[in-house]
Amino acid sequence: MKIAVVILNWNGTKLLEQFLPSIVKYSPEADIYVADNASTDDSVAFVKANFPTVKIVENESNFGFAQGYNEALQHIDAEIYALVNSDIEVTENWLKSIVETFENEPKTAIIQPKLLDFKRKEYFEYAGAAGGFLDKYGYPYCRGRVFETLEKDNGQYDDNCEIFWASGACFFIRSSVYKELKGFDADFFAHQEEIDLCWRAFNKGHQIKYNSQSVVYHVGGATLQQGNPKKTFLNFRNSLLMLLKNLPKKQLIPVIFIRLILDGVAGMQFLSQGKFKHLLAILKAHFSFYSLVSVHYKKREPFQSEKYYKIKSIVFQYFFNGGKVFEK
Repeated sequence: MKIAVVILNWNGTKLLEQFLPSIVKYSPEADIYVADNASTDDSVAFVKANFPTVKIVENESNFGFAQGYNEALQHIDAEIYALVNSDIEVTENWLKSIVETFENEPKTAIIQPKLLDFKRKEYFEYAGAAGGFLDKYGYPYCRGRVFETLEKDNGQYDDNCEIFWASGACFFIRSSVYKELKGFDADFFAHQEEIDLCWRAFNKGHQIKYNSQSVVYHVGGATLQQGNPKKTFLNFRNSLLMLLKNLPKKQLIPVIFIRLILDGVAGMQFLSQGKFKHLLAILKAHFSFYSLVSVHYKKREPFQSEKYYKIKSIVFQYFFNGGKVFEK
């Protein structure tokens, strides 16, 4: 199968210098692209000078993650897109089992590899670990990561199984499915756009898989750090937009209402911790959500599955029922 490894870049010369060599070395069967979001540093010149086999797609502006990929992938011909963050280190044969799965399982549309922490390589990484799920209220959690608790990789997730969402840090998708879904929702800019896309794929009957034979290491937060209020804004706003677009109709109002209350609780927690910028970010996220309700309600597809969650509340399980790891 023709596979394109596409690395979205914005002012990331240092990251490309550190991580692009592993991708070039271990991806002989793929075409490699750097999709540049109008960088103002020397990223493009650096790639041209040091990696002549890597192709470059130059976007006209910094479109963020979602639209950045939408724009770039219009110019890339492949059966499989491998969307890879610029802070990912890959390993030998990381593509082999992924391609085999796509070849042997026609219903599988999206795949995530095992995602480990670059800084602590024996632990799973926050962004996707061993594959993601949602609870009833749209809170994401992973095999290997629940809220801030990261599990050590002891082989407990050395399987290939169906998941609900795959991490955008290293995200494989059939190009035909990407086009069917019209790509990521550009209004998200960044954060949770991959969960939204997976949810839309799930509602159309496609399968999302985790593949443990493919192993990559992720730095995480290299572009936008975890403590940045902008990240808080995008996560809270985009989570609400995702619920609005994809929830079954009869659950739409009650679930979003409860989620708004829980967001308020999170805001009070930020207030008690003196994190006023994060409290303000939640307020801004809500006002932004309200302004986009009519637009995003129109994006709802004709069918939304009621089987999008496995447990009712990951918040209750984690904070009140001892569910600090996925097994519990």
